[in-house]
Amino acid sequence: MQILQDIKQSLLHLVFPHVCAGCGTDLTTTQNQLCLRCAAALPQTFFELHNNNPVEKKLWGRLPLQSATAQYYFTRESLVQQIVHEIKYKGNIALGLQIGRMMGRSLIQSDRFMADALIPLPLFPEKEKKRGYNQSMVLCKGIADEMQIPVLNDVIIRPQFTETQTKKGRIERWKNMDGKFVLKEKSAIAGKHILLIDDVITTGATLESCGSEILKAQNTRLSIACVCDATR
Repeated sequence: MQILQDIKQSLLHLVFPHVCAGCGTDLTTTQNQLCLRCAAALPQTFFELHNNNPVEKKLWGRLPLQSATAQYYFTRESLVQQIVHEIKYKGNIALGLQIGRMMGRSLIQSDRFMADALIPLPLFPEKEKKRGYNQSMVLCKGIADEMQIPVLNDVIIRPQFTETQTKKGRIERWKNMDGKFVLKEKSAIAGKHILLIDDVITTGATLESCGSEILKAQNTRLSIACVCDATR
């Protein structure tokens, strides 16, 4: 019986090959989307272990944070950029879940991110509908698998459309995001330590806008974790 199962899996692999999203080599398991070599090659920051790290400094004076981190360094034409593109635009949800689990394992190594709940940075509803998913929500699910804390998906919303931030400067980014988030359920997060999740932090304008709204809930504490830091 096991032989027949092995043959079936081998035939399925021939017809539908399962390869690493990084280097394209064959993977023996369907659970992961990155091979061990690519996963090990990702440029970790280890910011989660250190107070006053570059991500926290970026948000000094802008948000009263408990802590903040980004898992990897972002550079153009890199494996990290390829991964973010796969998660954000190519619908590779399985890769997003794997990266989320990797983030979760790193976060639990630090006592600075012992949050009560995760909140994914919300997308404008029409954009999420068009894309089919919110990549930050996918990351949250992976992180939650490791940290064993709930994900609060509808506490804060993004009812207004915002232009892409990609080609905007720091001031333009802040103006573009000012007042674009709305906290629907203050009571759901009152008195809790919230961990806000996003894929990329550049200037921090989007996270600042969303985080400021979250902190309107009474006695709420806020931390931030992103996949990568794209400081220019």
